[in-house]
Amino acid sequence: MAQPLVKKDDDRDDEVDYSPFLGIEKGAVLQEARVFNDPQLDPRRCSQVITKLLYLLNQGETFTKVEATEVFFAVTKLFQSRDMGLRRMVYVIIKELSPSADEVIIVTSSLMKDMTSKTDMYRANAIRVLFRITDGTLLTQIERYLKQAIVDKNPVVASAALVSGIHLLQTNPEIVKRWSNEVQEAVQSRAALVQFHALALLHQIRQNDRLAVNKLVSSLTRGSVRSPLAQCLLIRYTSQVIRESTNDTQTGDRPFYDFLEGCLRHKAEMVIFEAARAITELNGVTSRELTPAITVLQLFLSSSKPVLRFAAVRTLNKVAMSHPMAVTNCNIDMESLISDQNRSIATLAITTLLKTGNESSVDRLMKQITNFMSDIADEFKIVVVDAIRSLCLKFPLKHRSLMNFLSNILREEGGFEYKKAIVDSIVILIRDIPEAKESGLLHLCEFIEDCEFTYLSTQILHFLGIEGPKTSDPSKYIRYIYNRVHLENATVRAGAVSTLAKFGAMVDGLKPRIFVLLRRCLFDNDDEVRDRATLYLNTLGGDGAVVETDEGVKEFLFGSLDVPLVNLENSLKNYDPSEKAFDINSVPKDVKTQPLAEKKATSKKPTGLGAPPPGPPSTVDAYEKLLSSIPEFASFGKLFKSSAPVELTEAETEYAVNVVKHIFDGHVVFQYNCTNTIPEQLLENVTVIVDASEAEEFAEVASKPLRQLPYDSPGQTFVAFEKPEGVSAVGKFSNMLRFIVKEVDPSTGEAEDDGVEDEYQLEDLELVAADYMLKVGVSNFRNAWESMGVDFERVDEYGLGPRDSLAEAVNAVINLLGMQPCEGTEVVPPNSRSHTCLLSGVYLGNVKVLVRLQFGLDGPKDVAMKLAVRSEDETVSDTIHEIVASG
Repeated sequence: MAQPLVKKDDDRDDEVDYSPFLGIEKGAVLQEARVFNDPQLDPRRCSQVITKLLYLLNQGETFTKVEATEVFFAVTKLFQSRDMGLRRMVYVIIKELSPSADEVIIVTSSLMKDMTSKTDMYRANAIRVLFRITDGTLLTQIERYLKQAIVDKNPVVASAALVSGIHLLQTNPEIVKRWSNEVQEAVQSRAALVQFHALALLHQIRQNDRLAVNKLVSSLTRGSVRSPLAQCLLIRYTSQVIRESTNDTQTGDRPFYDFLEGCLRHKAEMVIFEAARAITELNGVTSRELTPAITVLQLFLSSSKPVLRFAAVRTLNKVAMSHPMAVTNCNIDMESLISDQNRSIATLAITTLLKTGNESSVDRLMKQITNFMSDIADEFKIVVVDAIRSLCLKFPLKHRSLMNFLSNILREEGGFEYKKAIVDSIVILIRDIPEAKESGLLHLCEFIEDCEFTYLSTQILHFLGIEGPKTSDPSKYIRYIYNRVHLENATVRAGAVSTLAKFGAMVDGLKPRIFVLLRRCLFDNDDEVRDRATLYLNTLGGDGAVVETDEGVKEFLFGSLDVPLVNLENSLKNYDPSEKAFDINSVPKDVKTQPLAEKKATSKKPTGLGAPPPGPPSTVDAYEKLLSSIPEFASFGKLFKSSAPVELTEAETEYAVNVVKHIFDGHVVFQYNCTNTIPEQLLENVTVIVDASEAEEFAEVASKPLRQLPYDSPGQTFVAFEKPEGVSAVGKFSNMLRFIVKEVDPSTGEAEDDGVEDEYQLEDLELVAADYMLKVGVSNFRNAWESMGVDFERVDEYGLGPRDSLAEAVNAVINLLGMQPCEGTEVVPPNSRSHTCLLSGVYLGNVKVLVRLQFGLDGPKDVAMKLAVRSEDETVSDTIHEIVASG
């Protein structure tokens, strides 16, 4: 039962809130629901019981089928009451109970009666409930009433019908599309809400017809929309049309831009803001187009309404990322927002100022931020830290004051994500601004003295091990590192031992002192720390004398792992301990994590490798095991790479075929995964006839036909080609599926004895340069690049011709080379005119390759590219340039 409301004292501190639903139980409420059957209904009592039932339903309480049915039938008796408040509760509970199809009939007649009632409130709610609980068959019977409701004079009724139509469009689109004339008439309504809902429904009806949407926008932008809400919708639809048409038009004029600019002078603030935001989000927007929108947003910055100030400063913040100069006129207004009571507004204002400010304003901004940081939450502080990092990269000469600011806030209280953002920023500044290296490293050393986060401590120690030995005085960092061995947990202690070893390897003068410290670590109470100390003492060699460290040791300590950790983990789990040591060269280098079970092109079931293997493989190992089990291919050596499946048939065809390209050093094997989608057929002796006339460097050496291919049971057939060893030969292959068809008796499932030979043309297959490259990432591209050396570096410049965007050019080159993008450099910021992309991979023959691509716009659309390649083999470096030159 519900607890009675307690009278509250005047003293607000002693006030206790009690829920009217506290402690109610389903069984008790179902007992109370018997009041629905009383001859003399009490509307107030019935409404209270319905409220409790709704509360239980919304709290996740489940009603059994019997309980829900009993409540539903009891509720239907309440239609006898003429109390309007109770009737509204009845509508709500019926919607929530979602009665089954056989129960809906009981209440349909009452709802249809209400739908034609003279009481508008009954009509609107009855429409909503009917739409929610009925199916398509009943809707066709009441469609005439619904069309009338859409153009009803009462806006509540019309809106109810339109909103119901929006929901119904998902389940019964054919019915709703027949209402276009009525909906179009409702768009001209004088009622604001009706016009808004009608426009939303009309656009959804036409959204798949681009020409119809264009006509809709063209007709409405002439000024027939009165509702501010509908005007906002129209602005969004107009922006969509502009985006789609920009790709088609070659002229500089944008269609409908004048309409957006005209909306900036609308009397409703929501329309003005929507238009301003739409203009700022246009692709390739120019400064001239931005000016009127920026002017309007600048006025909003001084508005008395917090929501307008927030909307304006957030939009300007986004604009500042791509057009900082366009926002500089608003800087004075935004400086006044730093002290805004709303911390979200203040944060956005300060980050925008950091993006748009000039070098002379940096010091003034930093003073304002210092007072501001203590008042905001960590999530806002992270935004400010990111903005300061960008500012420092923009004005490197100001690195000293900005780095000091970051180190000061690093010592203050804060959560993990906030501290991680600061550490990441300092690390990036150290890497990109050489003058900031030594001061930045010292700030990080001071931070780990009191760092409470193990993850950050180990990351900083790792970074110190890489950058510390390269500084002018590496010895000053040793004290900070060795302190961690005494004062931290085992994980950090182990990280400190590794860092000490890196200093010993890189700085020969420090080696004797490092040996003394590492020997002390041999008595640590954690086995990981002891093991690392032992390993590094043996690896560094000697007795700690000042001798030059062997290059192999440096490679061991600093070299990046050239196999994905997931693959290494799986290989170690599958390793069977024996006299034969684990060989890291046996670990697959392909980074693909998706299951390599071949998918069937059109079937809903995934295609496995079929017989003879018992189940589908999930790794490159499984492919290698499968191919080595086939005698014809056993002599081909180690499998270098297997591609993702390439579809050779269209959807919904009689036979589904895709192919996996297996690359060996001197051979290529095509694995054709076939599926028969016709139940009445059995295919036998299935082969693929491959025409390699357009692939002159390839010669067919073996094939393995598929004996039987029953309905919906995937199978494989193979064709192998020989190619010049170690060469990335390319070419196009034509494919013809050849087989014997036997009819199958549906009743018995047995095939006829006699069959007919048949053929089925498949799509052509191309072998491209990217097929000879494994996507293998590196954890630290800069270190990997420097350690690779300049011996086999090749640099050249290329013109890529006109491109739609810089991003399109970057993706085209990445796809051409088939390499792994590093450090997120595949993402091109909007409206950038230059970009650097870093790629890594392993080329055929297990040759590591690193690529640095520098793109720039040369004119309006032409893209120029500088390509720098470093690899372990000069032939491979030359090959990468040849691929780009010919691609």
